[in-house]
Amino acid sequence: MLNLIVISISAILIENFVLVKFYGCCPFLGVSTKSSTAVGMGMAVVFTMTLTSALTYPLYWFVLKPLGLEYLQTIAFIVVIATLVQIIEMFLQKSIPALYSALGIYLPLITTNCAVLGVALLNINKEYNFIESVVYGFSAGVGFLLAIYLLSVVRERMSYADIPKPFRGFPIALIAAALLSISFMGFQGLKLPF
Repeated sequence: MLNLIVISISAILIENFVLVKFYGCCPFLGVSTKSSTAVGMGMAVVFTMTLTSALTYPLYWFVLKPLGLEYLQTIAFIVVIATLVQIIEMFLQKSIPALYSALGIYLPLITTNCAVLGVALLNINKEYNFIESVVYGFSAGVGFLLAIYLLSVVRERMSYADIPKPFRGFPIALIAAALLSISFMGFQGLKLPF
């Protein structure tokens, strides 16, 4: 149980996919203008990362590895991710059309989001068992959700600030993301029992 807590804290804070590893920056910067949209994207990524971890573990260990097809893992994992994203996209389009419209092009981009593929590949590289893989995928998704929500709150507050003209828009968003990243680097000093 302690091992799962360590994996979770590490994935959320110490090795945050967006703010420390810099995976998945495209939707992080593109969808973080409003908190509601950021939370919707974050929840979609949590769902996708968790299910990707749960589905790619047996695919790798019970299909690819026994057949000697480990070199096909990236292609196989992308097929799994693309399928999950299509399911999420159809669900949102039918159930929550406002969120579907707000996410726009960034929702299909989850398929090529390196954070989602990264969690599947890191599960294999770290040789996590099934439960550890799912916990790592869920926690990495929660870390993504935390990062995108924090940036969206900062960006919403900045919309009321008097920002110099050259920094308005995307430049100030990059500065805010950099400052968030620096703050998360403070968690690097945590010593967790492994």
